[in-house]
Amino acid sequence: MVDSPKVGKRILPSLTESQIDTLINGADNLRDRCIVSLLADSGIRLSELTSIKIKDIDWDSYTLTIIGKGNKQRRAPFTDQTAGLLKAYLSGNGHHRVNIWGINWNGVQKMLRTLGYKTGIKCNAHSFRRGFACNLHRKGLSTLDIMHLGGWSELSMVLRYTAQITFDDCLKHYKALQ
Repeated sequence: MVDSPKVGKRILPSLTESQIDTLINGADNLRDRCIVSLLADSGIRLSELTSIKIKDIDWDSYTLTIIGKGNKQRRAPFTDQTAGLLKAYLSGNGHHRVNIWGINWNGVQKMLRTLGYKTGIKCNAHSFRRGFACNLHRKGLSTLDIMHLGGWSELSMVLRYTAQITFDDCLKHYKALQ
């Protein structure tokens, strides 16, 4: 019996904080800035993003209650910056029947593709999820914390998402502990 050839494992790109800022600033309107900021802050999946309703937002804890993969309910965090964008957006919009955005997953993908062409930063909803994990890791959060915040059920998935973290990134954390 012949062993099958080994297929190389690609390290998929994630978005840096600088790239995320460029994407937010390059968005054409408040809704799109809000979507980009929320994807970056929370690491939510596209399907989770497009099912958000006003009742799912907890303004006290800056979290969303969402139905994730496998029909599991979970909470996802967002920052003060995203809260400000969300409040501004919802004060004039956000009363759509399907979700607060008024567009479906295909509309979000098209918006991100257009934004990517405009800014020169290739992005899709999942690149924000990888960026969420990598950026939290760079800030020193533990893999376990990232797993819980991102809604992964296994640490191995977080390790896969943070595969692009380099020795130099880890060395910065090490030196900060000194």
